[in-house]
Amino acid sequence: MADRVHPRGSPSHNETTQFPHTSSPQSTRTPSPPESEKLVPPPGTYVIQIPKDQVYRVPPPENATRYKNYTRQNPRRSSCRCCFCWLFGLVAALILLSAAAAGIFYLVVRPESPNYSIESIAFKGFNLTTPSPSSTISPEIQVTVRVQNPNKKIGIYYGKKNSVKLFYSDIKLCDGTLPAFYQPSKNVTEFRTALKGSGIKLTSTVQQGLVDAQRQGKVPLKLDLRMPVRIKVGPIKTWTITVKVGCDLTVDKLTTEAKIVSKDCDYSVDPW
Repeated sequence: MADRVHPRGSPSHNETTQFPHTSSPQSTRTPSPPESEKLVPPPGTYVIQIPKDQVYRVPPPENATRYKNYTRQNPRRSSCRCCFCWLFGLVAALILLSAAAAGIFYLVVRPESPNYSIESIAFKGFNLTTPSPSSTISPEIQVTVRVQNPNKKIGIYYGKKNSVKLFYSDIKLCDGTLPAFYQPSKNVTEFRTALKGSGIKLTSTVQQGLVDAQRQGKVPLKLDLRMPVRIKVGPIKTWTITVKVGCDLTVDKLTTEAKIVSKDCDYSVDPW
């Protein structure tokens, strides 16, 4: 009888199949960590995996309120900030325009300061030969004022509401006014005005000081002028400004033949 050939049985589970070693990159795998090192979530929870680019940072609960206050935009504060920026820009623009206009005005007009001086002065009513403890005088003074306008393109209006006062040692001796007039460019005007005082009381010390000053030929006086002025440039006239002129005078005597020994006049402007 022919021998029976029995088929070879399939390998058992205990047997391992040997594969030849290849260098294919697909066959290289990173060994997984052992089961004991894997994080096992507690029972009743779920694990959700989210890509990194979709993860947002959220402040912890104890800082949530503070974070909200920092990030919340106050519309009122934003509106105030916008108003402040707008106002600051407007003021800066006005300042720049004013500076530009002033520069153009100066280059075109070339303004110069007017000159004021006292040309002559004469006194009446000073009887100081017999000083008394309390003397009263009523002086009359004629003063000639010289006004020069050196500007080429500027005219000056001098108003009516002006004043002229004469002082000796802070004691007002007399006062008066100047005539109103218009002074064109490149003009010199001289006018004589009368100043009067009535019932001026002089102490014996003041009288003796005047007597001693006349003997020395040096009587110090102070003349103050206040004049409302308007400037004219072409057809344009400015608002009324006040010119204040102060002149320190020294005369040799208080008579009609008085002569000015020294004089120094200065002025200032009150634009409002």
